[in-house]
Amino acid sequence: MNPSSRDLGAGPVPAGSPSGVEITLEVNGVEKRMQVAPWTTLLDLLREYLALTGTKKGCDHGQCGACTVLVNGTRINSCLTLAVMKDGAKVTTIEGLASGETLHPLQQAFLEHDAFQCGYCTPGQICSAQGLINEGKARTLDDIRELMSGNLCRCGAYTNILAAIEQAMRASGKGPAR
Repeated sequence: MNPSSRDLGAGPVPAGSPSGVEITLEVNGVEKRMQVAPWTTLLDLLREYLALTGTKKGCDHGQCGACTVLVNGTRINSCLTLAVMKDGAKVTTIEGLASGETLHPLQQAFLEHDAFQCGYCTPGQICSAQGLINEGKARTLDDIRELMSGNLCRCGAYTNILAAIEQAMRASGKGPAR
C-alpha cells in the first residue's frame, strides 16, 4: 500500500497496544492503524487490541481452525499469521460477515440447521465456509468435507455444519452437485 494513500486519521493507537511496527488493516470494513510488536499474531491483534473476540483461540498451533478469518477473501489461521505480514490487507472476522442486524447467509444457515453445539468452533467454521465458497472448488459434499478438514471440531453438529454450508452454497448459486 502506498503510504500516502493511507487514511492517517483512522484514530488513536488503542491503549495497551504494544509499540513497534506501524501497520494498517481494513478490519470488517473499517481502517485500523496500529503500532504492533513484530511478533504479534493476527489473532492476538484482533482479540486483544481490537476487542473482536468472535475469533477464537483454540489450539494456537494452526491445527483446529477455531481462529480462521478471511484475509482479502482467503481463509487463514490467524494464530499462525503475524499481523505485520498483512499490512494493508482486508480482514474479515465473524463480526464482519453480518450486515447490521441481518445475518450473513452462512450464519442464518448454521442457525436453521442447528449446526453448533458448544459454539466455540462456529466462528472459525463459518469463516472457513465463506472462504470455501470464495474459492469455488467444492463440487460435491465430499469436496466440502475435504475443504473443511482444517476445522477439526467434529462434535455431533458436524453433519449439520455440512448441511448448512451446502444450503448457503446453493443460495449463492455455487452449490455442490448431489
